Amino acid sequence: MPRLNGGSYSSLDQVYKGTTIPNKKEDFKKILRFGGATKKFEPLFHKNSSDMKVVLTEEATIEEATAKPDKMPINAEEAALLGVLSVDSMDDIELKNIQLQFPSGRRFSGDGCSEVRVRTDRGDLVVAVQGDRAKPAILTYHDLGLNYICFQPFFNFVDMRALLENFCVYHVNAPGQEEGAPSLPEDYIYPTMDELANQLNFVLGHFGIKTFIGFGVGAGANILARFALVHPQKVDALALINCTSSQAGWIEWAYQKINSRSLRSRGMTQAVLDYLMWHHFGRYPEERNHDLTQMYRMYFTRNVNPTNLSMLIDSYVRRTDLGITRDADSIKVPVLNITGALSPHVEDTVTFNGRLNPSKATWMKISDCGMVLEEQPGKISEAFRLFLQGEGYVAPLSPTKIVAFRRLSDSQRRRSCRLSPVIRITENPISEAVVC
Repeated sequence: MPRLNGGSYSSLDQVYKGTTIPNKKEDFKKILRFGGATKKFEPLFHKNSSDMKVVLTEEATIEEATAKPDKMPINAEEAALLGVLSVDSMDDIELKNIQLQFPSGRRFSGDGCSEVRVRTDRGDLVVAVQGDRAKPAILTYHDLGLNYICFQPFFNFVDMRALLENFCVYHVNAPGQEEGAPSLPEDYIYPTMDELANQLNFVLGHFGIKTFIGFGVGAGANILARFALVHPQKVDALALINCTSSQAGWIEWAYQKINSRSLRSRGMTQAVLDYLMWHHFGRYPEERNHDLTQMYRMYFTRNVNPTNLSMLIDSYVRRTDLGITRDADSIKVPVLNITGALSPHVEDTVTFNGRLNPSKATWMKISDCGMVLEEQPGKISEAFRLFLQGEGYVAPLSPTKIVAFRRLSDSQRRRSCRLSPVIRITENPISEAVVC
């Protein structure tokens, strides 16, 4: 039994003397540091005549240390240390099947669209065209704080691309809401919601469109519903997300007026930003998808013209009631009425659905999301495809064709991976190589 001497075990002093006291010329961190890519050790211990400690130089590997005990005497402490390390895994290896692909930050992109400026009676509109103009038309209209770019992730979704082989998409931007739009003049009188709906006639005339399928979100859904009420012969069907059919209440009116004044005087403030995030995502969006909400916060902060947005908000908050009832004067075209379970506009869509003809309307609430196009694109694309098939506008897509598009998408991603540089790994090897 070792005896105590001044608070320490004197019998263990000689055992730990050579391993716990570093050489005066060496840093303690350096002593414990392992070698780099060559899998060899830097000097860990220094031989000296007094204590005969082991020398592991840059030329001496673990194999040499264990295979030549006569030339390199090892004490019990050092033998235990070497026993912990794996000798078999120290060989240099090269994993040629590992491919490098840096994930790009999530962002909006208008790739694949050609922008066309259309002249109307209330100024010019920027319309982005996606697809072959000779095919039937789908016309989209965006919500507050956004423009046509918000539709790009959804229409580039793999299941939607299989459907859009048969259509051409026309993305309409409200006046002054397009990407990089200059501030509208101070004396410019922004169109009302009815006038914004009437501007669609100029878009149809410019592109020679006789009828179209409407696809709108929020304020854009309200505009498309107004157009369908006045011109039902020009609309084949409507897919509306978070659509409201009534005028603004007092609470909404007060909030929007404060937002509009803040945008004009101080730009995109934190209060306006929080309201826009609530308007699109509902409560606590960061708890569902942090990357998505960060992308939208960044977009609202950097890419939105505050003055132009304030004018659109003023027009939206002054909207009139659609004046429709289930019995008469309702929308005559088929309507797919969609909302998210976490959206703040669920009650508005329920009210809107109660004013539509039951034989012409379908109401859907998508679970676990607030912004359905971004959070549940698969469910919305399937609902939209089945809606059009039920109305006889497109032939049913076979599962084989959808699978083919998905495989094509996967092959494109793999092709981009093969263009990446090969990574050569010489330490921390893994058992199985993964090909992206």
